[in-house]
Amino acid sequence: MRYFVYILKSECLGKFYIGQTQNIIDRVNRHNSGQEKYTSKGKPWELVFFTTTISRAEAMKLERKIKNFKSQKRIIEFIEKEVSKGRGSRKI
Repeated sequence: MRYFVYILKSECLGKFYIGQTQNIIDRVNRHNSGQEKYTSKGKPWELVFFTTTISRAEAMKLERKIKNFKSQKRIIEFIEKEVSKGRGSRKI
């Protein structure tokens, strides 16, 4: 089963949120409807990047890698690099 690793951006907070899921449409809708406590204050969240993996273990590994970047600059560089290699979709 495929899993998505995604990056959301909140313009009002100026922050990114990184997550993984099997159903990306439902997950983004949950973030924007306030059903997720951590992201409820940053609405609306915009999907700025996503990629797929072949397993949840791979998705969790990639999610951890992106979260360890810590700075927005490094996250943006990651997005640009992955999109240029054809390994993800950018929605910025």
